[in-house]
Amino acid sequence: MAIESATAMTSAEIVALNRAHTFFSWSVQGALDPIAIDRAEGVYLYTPEGQRILDFNSQLMSVNIGHGDRRVIDAITEQALKLQYVQPAFATEIRGRLGQKLAEILPGDLDKVFFTLGGAEAIENAIKFARHYTGKPKILARYRAYHGATLGAMTLTGDPRRWANEPGIVGVVRYPDTHRWGEAGPRPVAESLQGLEDVIRYEGAHTIAAVFLETIVGTNGILIPPDGYIQGVREICDRNGILMVADEVMAGFGRTGKWFAIDHWDTVPDLMTMAKGLTSSYLPLGAVAMRRPIAEAFESKMFYGGLTYSSHPVSLAASLATIRVYEEDGLIENAARLDGVMRSHHQRLAAKHPSVGATRNLGLFGILDLVRRRDPWTPLTPFNGTSDEMKAIGKYLREHGVYCMIANNSIHTNPPLCITEAQLAEGFEVIDAALDIADQAVGG
Repeated sequence: MAIESATAMTSAEIVALNRAHTFFSWSVQGALDPIAIDRAEGVYLYTPEGQRILDFNSQLMSVNIGHGDRRVIDAITEQALKLQYVQPAFATEIRGRLGQKLAEILPGDLDKVFFTLGGAEAIENAIKFARHYTGKPKILARYRAYHGATLGAMTLTGDPRRWANEPGIVGVVRYPDTHRWGEAGPRPVAESLQGLEDVIRYEGAHTIAAVFLETIVGTNGILIPPDGYIQGVREICDRNGILMVADEVMAGFGRTGKWFAIDHWDTVPDLMTMAKGLTSSYLPLGAVAMRRPIAEAFESKMFYGGLTYSSHPVSLAASLATIRVYEEDGLIENAARLDGVMRSHHQRLAAKHPSVGATRNLGLFGILDLVRRRDPWTPLTPFNGTSDEMKAIGKYLREHGVYCMIANNSIHTNPPLCITEAQLAEGFEVIDAALDIADQAVGG
């Protein structure tokens, strides 16, 4: 049967066809109400009917360079015309060139990478590298963490998305977070680090391969660690002979105003996972970067891991072109420049709206936490839940052409790094109006 594509479909037709024959992630299928998107350009998405939607979340905090950049599209096309695929045991020019470029921008002596097809696969292989290199079985991870939806990554994930997927892999142990649910600010650095030290003491450093952490926690709240915490984790790992693994899948590639979030704390992890902004999500790609001693250890022993699409040439071409766009357009510098601009918008909304309990951002990685009361601190939703007010806010933003991630009691503000001050103000103007809904719940 031929696939009909000559006649443009309406939003309703697209949604109906998608629901009839495709399965959506993280959803109750019968409750789905997706937005149909026809095309995208810059910071905007467009429906088949031409409605313009400001993408204030870079989709999944990943379309960092913005939509529709012809330089990346042309690089994809050029590579696809030359060489579409060879299996990972072959060497290609694009593989070598991207590896070399990443070695230039990665922190410290992280200068060799293993390519995957996304963030979850990067985490899975980081687990393997850590265990194979150290010969130790245990992995430490936090509760307020999301590392991916494959089995190992989901086990490292601490948030409630893990529950339905248990039991996971063995050997994963939790250590304390920098932020507690339902509190406005982070815990004292010494307290958080002592919690990690305690877990290492109780579990035995000789049994622990690695400590995993999102450098800045993403979907669980844009939780920016207090100064001294990242350096403290590095020191504890060094002292105990444990690898430090930084998950930069969401925070990396300019999102925070530096190439990688960990650069803010002048720290080099032993392994680092990447994806999302690596190609600006134009094509699937992830990577695990490793320090020289780890890479050198596998010069004389087998690494038991692999993926059919590891080092896929077309995805690698998309990545190399994306990195050029960051550099040519000064997008990382733009994110750094707009750090204070976003903070001023956050602060203005907090001063105006009693429902805004806390705000956080580093570069263009931001969030607004909504509350019923600031004292005592009472989030607008229960833990792992929603509320009528948050549903109404989401509906208002959708109806007024702004796409934000709404999670628990928070509104994420994570636009593409190419956004202008005027476009940033456009998004916050709509959020400002939506917060009137939340204000009605204050004190209730």
